[in-house]
Amino acid sequence: MDYKAAGAPKLGKKAPKHLEHNAHGSKKKPFGQRPSKDELLARMKAAAEAKKAD
Repeated sequence: MDYKAAGAPKLGKKAPKHLEHNAHGSKKKPFGQRPSKDELLARMKAAAEAKKAD
């Protein structure tokens, strides 16, 4: 008997098991695009400064 062919087909192992609810381009962020690296670094630096000021 060919046991390899029995059962459900295996899905890709590297694919995510589900979609994120707030992924870029979804209902919650329909027109949102990923921020550029410069914008991200600026936002992180501003948050660090605000935390340091407290």
